[in-house]
Amino acid sequence: MLDEKLLMFENRLKKLMKIRSKEAFRQQVSCYRFYDRDLPEFPLIIDVYETNLLVTEYRSQHRLTLDEYIAWLDGSLLVIKKVFNKTDDQIHVKERKVKENRQDQYAKTASIKDHMVVQEGGLQFLVNLTDYLDTGLFLDHRITRSMVREKSHNKKVLNLFCYTGSFSVYAAAGMASEVVSIDLSNTYIDWAKRNMQLNGFMGEKYIYQRGDVLQLLPKLQNNYFDIIVLDPPTFSNSKSMKEIFDVQQMHVNLINLCLEKLVSGGELIFSTNARKFHLEREGIEGHVKEITTATEPFDYKGKLLRWCFSIVKRG
Repeated sequence: MLDEKLLMFENRLKKLMKIRSKEAFRQQVSCYRFYDRDLPEFPLIIDVYETNLLVTEYRSQHRLTLDEYIAWLDGSLLVIKKVFNKTDDQIHVKERKVKENRQDQYAKTASIKDHMVVQEGGLQFLVNLTDYLDTGLFLDHRITRSMVREKSHNKKVLNLFCYTGSFSVYAAAGMASEVVSIDLSNTYIDWAKRNMQLNGFMGEKYIYQRGDVLQLLPKLQNNYFDIIVLDPPTFSNSKSMKEIFDVQQMHVNLINLCLEKLVSGGELIFSTNARKFHLEREGIEGHVKEITTATEPFDYKGKLLRWCFSIVKRG
């Protein structure tokens, strides 16, 4: 029975290899989502990071004994290894669990500190396929990052909850006149700096601030920035924050505060991964346009689990 299921899984991957890999090559994309829980019997996600694979298992109620589960996982990895023609050290496996207590989304899972450099859009980024739940580069925002680059020429750009600074790198590549990156984590501020330096973006016009966005944002100058990127966590109860953050409850106030910092006609790009998110448009003091579909990459068609909005400050 397991052999039959593994053959089905293998055939699915071979079919995707003809379609998805071809499209990635056509678009000159080397980091992309290949497989996303297409078959219920195989609740896995396979992401390609150039010559490496990240295989994420979503723990489900599989009702298998421990021996059956080990046989299933080992068999699945052997199929992946065969179809992609990879060695063991090119395949990285993670398990993503649904936490009983919601916590910060960037929890550390290991401490190998094994970073590799990947290419996207002619730029370079450090990713870590072992230590964290997320790798440092959100593949689903590939198009959104390109949009920021196209809009950033001679613009002042603010990147809030900047994580590893990928939006900051794209803004700098678009010849922004100033890029400010803010994040609560020293680890990610340092990672953002390294990503910027990796691409040759150094100097006084690139500013980094470590701190709580909710505390720092009100202190920034009003009517100053041309573009703000706001991609907050869905929920955070970090001890470093003065209050618990919940994007559904706090997004209106946070968005309006961002709009105060924008020049007239300035643009806020707001994104959230909250599954049941509802944008309360009536409370937002700007022109709102949903751009979720416009920012959906080919490898996330029909499976994009985020929302994205362009909000322009009224004159």
